[in-house]
Amino acid sequence: MNNYNRKLLGVLESFGFTNENLELNTFGTGLINNTWKVTSNRGEFILQKINHQVFPEPGAIARNITRIAGYLRKFYPEYKFASPVPTQSGKDMFFDGKTGYYRVFPFITGSHTCTVAQTPEMAYQAAAQFGKFTRMLSGMEADSLEITIPDFHNLGKRYQQFLDSIHQTDAKRKTEASEWIMELFASQNIVEEYKSIIRNPEFKTRVTHHDTKISNVLFDANQKGICVIDLDTVMPGYFISDVGDMMRTYLCPVTEEESDLSKIRVRKEFYQAIVQGYCSEMKEELTETEKKYFFYAGKFSIYMQALRFLTDFLNSDIYYGSSYPGQNLMRAANQVILLKRLVELEPELNI
Repeated sequence: MNNYNRKLLGVLESFGFTNENLELNTFGTGLINNTWKVTSNRGEFILQKINHQVFPEPGAIARNITRIAGYLRKFYPEYKFASPVPTQSGKDMFFDGKTGYYRVFPFITGSHTCTVAQTPEMAYQAAAQFGKFTRMLSGMEADSLEITIPDFHNLGKRYQQFLDSIHQTDAKRKTEASEWIMELFASQNIVEEYKSIIRNPEFKTRVTHHDTKISNVLFDANQKGICVIDLDTVMPGYFISDVGDMMRTYLCPVTEEESDLSKIRVRKEFYQAIVQGYCSEMKEELTETEKKYFFYAGKFSIYMQALRFLTDFLNSDIYYGSSYPGQNLMRAANQVILLKRLVELEPELNI
């Protein structure tokens, strides 16, 4: 066992694990938290170290998950929900005093995750699971949950950060980004529409996941959805956040890391699968006004991510970082092109 795993063994001991027959392996592809699968005499578990630079109040995450777990246990006891395993002192997390906060969840036997929405049916299943999650929690007061990332999907705030970065960056970066800055200026109407939405009482604040990539859904052996996972960003929000993030990450056959912009396209059958899957659970919950904004949800999420990537490039890559020069500029260009491809299909899809 290497030195890092020895440190993790000390963490696991706080949750009552012993070194006997203990196996620890890295797990998943998440970029924010560090995750390991734990196999032991007690069964299989997930160990996770919370990135407290991204989540400055890990306690808020723990309290939110505890509230959600209690609500689901009371009203939907049949739902597969991985409640956190308490430490030996009865806490939801362990803080080691140096490296950060850790938590343990049971591993749901027979489940697996996927990193790419390979078929429309997978997109449908994932959308149905995120819709089901919000529907089940519709009786819970959304404002009882704490904000784990302030202004996470506040498009007005993201746009202002973008404007600030233009004024603060150096001349070289501004010149390199000039084409994409102008592209984002040209789509500013997406921001104005968002401001109208948050003033409209027809748009309800609900318990919203906010990070609906397909890897945050557990599937069974038959590729049927079981439940959603990774609840760190569950906060009060609007349905456009969850639907929009699915569209941003499922519609295109290549990821936001693709530098060949000619490969970026929108798969119409995946768009339809997302809408149908989400509505299979949320149709009765959404207002008639909200139902008209599925297409906008995609524009909202893609535009916001383009803003965030370009803002980070202009700010010298301080948030997402980069593995090569100009990576965040490329990511922003990728998202701008994806937005263009989606908007081209608006007359056909927005019906």
